[in-house]
Amino acid sequence: MNKRRALLMLILLAAVAAAALALVHDAPASASPQERTFDVTYTAEVHDIPAGTKEVSIWLPYPQDDAYQKILKANVTSAYPTKISTGEYGNRILQVAVKNPGAAAIPITMEFTVRRSEHVHNDFAQISAPGRGGSPLAASLKRWLEPDHLVPLDQRIHDLSAEVTAGKTTPLEKARAIYDYVLANMKYDKSGTGWGNGDIYWACDAKRGNCTDFHALFIGLARAAGIPAKFEIGLPVPADKPDGEIGGYHCWAEFYLEGYGWVPVDASEAWKDPSRRDYFFGAHDANRVQFSVGRDLTLAPPQAGPPLNYFIYPYIEVDGKPFAQVSRKFSFRDVPAAGAAAGGN
Repeated sequence: MNKRRALLMLILLAAVAAAALALVHDAPASASPQERTFDVTYTAEVHDIPAGTKEVSIWLPYPQDDAYQKILKANVTSAYPTKISTGEYGNRILQVAVKNPGAAAIPITMEFTVRRSEHVHNDFAQISAPGRGGSPLAASLKRWLEPDHLVPLDQRIHDLSAEVTAGKTTPLEKARAIYDYVLANMKYDKSGTGWGNGDIYWACDAKRGNCTDFHALFIGLARAAGIPAKFEIGLPVPADKPDGEIGGYHCWAEFYLEGYGWVPVDASEAWKDPSRRDYFFGAHDANRVQFSVGRDLTLAPPQAGPPLNYFIYPYIEVDGKPFAQVSRKFSFRDVPAAGAAAGGN
């Protein structure tokens, strides 16, 4: 009898172990944030500088450390002295001022090693008593309730925001309703002209565009609903390649929940990949490097021309006037884990 009981016990233990192994096998991937380290090269060349030019001023966005981005190494190659300053919203800016340039072209190359971490802030169930937006906001947040030049907060935008958020009571519910509205009404389409300026009226009327247009609509409707929201821009790093060129910028957004903090959003990436729609309401993946925050920007030192719509590409002035003769190129290369560790601070 004892042998029989022992055999039954062994069978039971084996079954329990098999079930546990199955649970482990079927469990979701680790909740640890994704991390990626890569080298980024940003090259700009001002060309066809007119003879007799007295001064060329060049401004480039310069990435900085934050909770989700660490600049491990940085190098600037320039034939002229460079200066790094801090502008609005903490944006870092590299500036080159050249008096009486003797050459018709001025090249500048910036090289960075970046460790980027996934930014996930979507444990909304942990908000025990979601705020209803009635408390006074800190002064630092008030800017993110104000309009931008191409994102006005007029009656039309307030009416649309109220329509989209009708029946929602908390800022979280309203933000999700706005996000869903953007995805349902916008199309990622860069054909023709008019897209890419982040014009909320264009987004409302044309209902298409790129990431700038998606997030202009999200940010404008959120601000009209009393939810602080801000614009962020940088370069996308292809997820399916270890190296290569980067064709252009990518931008995203964050909105603020009282008592919870800033929540990341990437509506255009969610449109491209509907399976990650819920993910991008509360997360930014690690396949990016951020350069600047905000719109209608005054640089440091200040430019003579009007505020910049956004700042990711080189901005040039020749004798105090905007100058468009500048080429740019971006590339990246993944850094193996061992190399990333060796380059850390």
